[in-house]
Amino acid sequence: MRLHASGPDDPTATPVTGGWLLEPGPLTVAHDGEAVEVHRHGWTSWSPTGWTPIEDAPLRIAGDPDRTVTADDAANDTPDRHEGNGAVAVALADGRVVLLGAVGLGLPRAGADGTHLWGRTEDVGGQWFLGVGDEAGVFDAYAAQLAAHFGSSPDAGSVSTVWCSWYSFFEDIDAERIEQSVDALGDLPFDVVQVDDGWEEIVGDWVPNADFPDGLAPIAERIAARGSRPGLWLAPFICLPDSRTALEHPDWLVQREDGEGPIVAGHNWDTHYWALDTTLPAVQEHLTEVFRAVVGWGFRYLKLDFLSAAALRGVRHRAGDREQVYRDAITLIRRVVGDDVHLLGCGAPMLASIGVLDAMRAGPDTASFWKNDATVPDPSHEGGLNGLVGPLERVWMHPLYRIDPDVVSFRAGAGTLDADQRALLADLARVCGFRSTSDPVQQLTPDERADLASFLDHQPRVRRLDRYRFAVDDRVVDFRPAVAEARVGREALGR
Repeated sequence: MRLHASGPDDPTATPVTGGWLLEPGPLTVAHDGEAVEVHRHGWTSWSPTGWTPIEDAPLRIAGDPDRTVTADDAANDTPDRHEGNGAVAVALADGRVVLLGAVGLGLPRAGADGTHLWGRTEDVGGQWFLGVGDEAGVFDAYAAQLAAHFGSSPDAGSVSTVWCSWYSFFEDIDAERIEQSVDALGDLPFDVVQVDDGWEEIVGDWVPNADFPDGLAPIAERIAARGSRPGLWLAPFICLPDSRTALEHPDWLVQREDGEGPIVAGHNWDTHYWALDTTLPAVQEHLTEVFRAVVGWGFRYLKLDFLSAAALRGVRHRAGDREQVYRDAITLIRRVVGDDVHLLGCGAPMLASIGVLDAMRAGPDTASFWKNDATVPDPSHEGGLNGLVGPLERVWMHPLYRIDPDVVSFRAGAGTLDADQRALLADLARVCGFRSTSDPVQQLTPDERADLASFLDHQPRVRRLDRYRFAVDDRVVDFRPAVAEARVGREALGR
């Protein structure tokens, strides 16, 4: 290996377990092997992540700028080269893997071609880790460096099984429907029962709507009475244009650098949404009030969605490293709710969340279908195949927080997923150790309910055999055919 700094001095390398720590700053690593594959790590939960043949087109969202804003770091999109956020690895023809990964914030970017790996940061960054060796070893060593730098999550191991309302009803929920669903769970062993989107007046105004006339405290009490942790969905760093938050407090919004109004932080709910400037004291006070309220209602598990909005490029009250701005914002939430409230991030910057959040969605929504025309050019698009591959490529991050691969369905006929596809998603959930479903239990057949009960009751012994194969108790689960299927059609996208 040869190291080259972009400045006047060559970087120094400090030996650590599994590799070396390199000093901050732009750098390039040259290797003497033949690179055959490259691993791109995406910025957020949804960002394209995984191994790609080095000769193929870069793994990215192709041809949809609006989606790139929503699901990746549009300010650093690189259609002409293999580059992602935080870390990059290449697999050499001789079996070795070379990994270069950031150990710090500053919007680190890392990329590779056939002969070099490189790293740079948008802002002042931290050290870099360089590992060379077998694949599992270098990724494990990198995870250890991240854990040492960022710390460990306070509550990571306490949630393994979750029921949420989203795929049962989407936004069409009310107090009666949620209460009936909670009662229908019977004695199924859910650690968490979570109310998803649809309870609030509008995204950005976090008060119960008219369909919950008694508020959400009775819902939380009902969930707790069955022995589950009450859970609630929020998207705390965004607001829709028609929300009272946006209309009454336009000064709370992150602004465009050209002065032409607020930045568009993403697209959903058939519109765009704005980002709150979490460096403003008034916004910090607002967030404090919101989270004191939801904890006061009795919720002890919070799914926090669309979190990357707090880290998008734009003009804020206080300038600085936008990943640090994001981390300060989630740290504020952690301080308000306490260490006994389980925080799940979704659409969240992966590295900048380590040590604050307990669990992370690690791929797109699984939805109720396997794939369609949109899932090929957009690896962040919802669908069972994309929802399987994303978390699978991030299993190495399990020591840092619980990896959430999204829900598993046991209800035949609810979508177009076939039995084999549903079984593969269930095995991924077992591998990740985070087993969730959104099936309306009252609509399951006796056999489907029995399958769900078995899924929840037993966390198998899992041993990784190689990149995409796992021993699950006495079975070998092979995800390679699914990964190969996901690559079809992406070989030359954008070229």
